[in-house]
Amino acid sequence: MKTDVSFPSAGLELAGHLYAPDGEAGGTRPAVVVGHPGGGVKEQAAGLYARRLAERGFVALAFDAAYQGESEGTPRGLEDPAHRVEDIKAAVSFLTTRDGVDPDRIGVLGICASGGYALPAAATDHRIRAVAAVSGVDIARQFRLGADGAQDPAVIQGMLDAAAAARTAEARGEGVQSFPLFPDTAEQARALGGRHGFEGFEYYRTDRAQHPRAARFFTWSSVDRMVGFDAFRFVDLIAPRPLLLIVGSEAVTSWMAVEAFQNARGPKELHWIDGADHVDLYDREPYVGPAVAKLTDFFGTHLATAGQTGRAAVA
Repeated sequence: MKTDVSFPSAGLELAGHLYAPDGEAGGTRPAVVVGHPGGGVKEQAAGLYARRLAERGFVALAFDAAYQGESEGTPRGLEDPAHRVEDIKAAVSFLTTRDGVDPDRIGVLGICASGGYALPAAATDHRIRAVAAVSGVDIARQFRLGADGAQDPAVIQGMLDAAAAARTAEARGEGVQSFPLFPDTAEQARALGGRHGFEGFEYYRTDRAQHPRAARFFTWSSVDRMVGFDAFRFVDLIAPRPLLLIVGSEAVTSWMAVEAFQNARGPKELHWIDGADHVDLYDREPYVGPAVAKLTDFFGTHLATAGQTGRAAVA
């Protein structure tokens, strides 16, 4: 069962889809916040995983980040890591108020960039009892170093020059300055971004998964916000709460999950999905099925302890 919901985050109203198991709960259930990839919306990968988790007995909340999708915030297309972390915490707050949710059994799942945002959210919010990421990346490392970690340092310096110029232009009243997330064709995407660039183009710009509210651009003022962020800085503070990182064996971004895993203290697990690339884990079988099975086991185990409001079985 899917319900349209909204909740506040740092003065902005966020739009979400709340997925609940069919039938009577017979008590309270564990719940999972599901964050979408950078530029995505709740109707895409986040909604798929939320629905699949609800089918397995969890209450699951997929939502649009501030400044994106159906959520409030201007300028549109702003990607602000600090606000994205706050959005996750606000989603946890919302779930603590819902009938049928045990506030002591709430976990977080982040996909792609949200996988990175989920780590500092969990590190500093002890209401999050378990945290997982699918194809998780630190968006700062991706911008600074490239998806494969081998980007020419001149690239990010050029982007920071452009971001600085854009801030000056905006101050002079020239309007919001932005840049496209994807080129016009698959060939251009492959030429500019290699395999990872093509994967993103195929998902976001074709009938495979394109959505009219998915971001087509980011504001230039997003760049220095993202580059100055560090998703892994306090990952050790998640312990002793559990961490699960699910990564495709063919993902060019996998080095970031490995780095996060190495920095975490545990309990922790790095789980590989054989044959999957980064974006395969957004929506493609046979990869999503094993990822959901692993998440079900992870959250089922670590959110099974009864809280103050009682407990319900997880299917």
